[in-house]
Amino acid sequence: MGLLSELKLSVPWGHIAVKAWGSPQGPPVLCLHGWLANANSFDRLIPLLPQTFYYVAMDFGGHGLSSHHHPGFSYHQQDYVNEVCRVVSALRWKRFSILAHSFGSTIGGMFSCIFPEMVDKLIVLDSLPFLLDFPEASNLLVYRRRSIERVLQVEAKQQKPPKVVSPEEMLQSFLKNNVQVDEECGRLLLERGTTKVAEGVVLNRDQRLGLSPHQWCRWKGPVASKGLKVDLFRTLAQWSAPGTLRSGGLS
Repeated sequence: MGLLSELKLSVPWGHIAVKAWGSPQGPPVLCLHGWLANANSFDRLIPLLPQTFYYVAMDFGGHGLSSHHHPGFSYHQQDYVNEVCRVVSALRWKRFSILAHSFGSTIGGMFSCIFPEMVDKLIVLDSLPFLLDFPEASNLLVYRRRSIERVLQVEAKQQKPPKVVSPEEMLQSFLKNNVQVDEECGRLLLERGTTKVAEGVVLNRDQRLGLSPHQWCRWKGPVASKGLKVDLFRTLAQWSAPGTLRSGGLS
């Protein structure tokens, strides 16, 4: 199976590079590489797999040919789950399989847990246990899903022109949402927190600052979900049963 194409998918910090094999009409498979590797990890494997599928391998941000994240921002595991969301959205995939290696297996596993309705099969090679943020361990899946969806919603809103209101309307709205602040302090904060335009004022702050503070927390392993590991191993056992992987498909 020959390489079909090299693509660059636009993201807010630049682009995510992907390479594809097979026909776009075939069942889609997203390939996720390991830490400090790149999409070329699958160059020798893809030709050995069933040719009826459409394989797309992505370079995670900061890897391979993909753009680096903006200076001043660290790389976190959830950022890579977010990148998977962006890639499948750009490709307009509603349901697909994931073929992942090592660190990519952790990302693919977390994506599969957060968005199970989108994943047909999860195939992991040399996988590590799924690591969870300690503050989120009790409600991880709901938290992860909502936080990722919230980031994308906020960014979509930022594409629109900022809302312009009068200085007094801005002040009253600010005081309403910050009942502990009196009018004098409110005016002082908005003096530096807004910019004057022809029709009034606009807020300066990034809308993403309104997200939960835990959105930006670093991964605090090693805390592994026993339930996730049990489900993972049960599923892997089913997939590895005789006849599970056939020459005609991944089923």
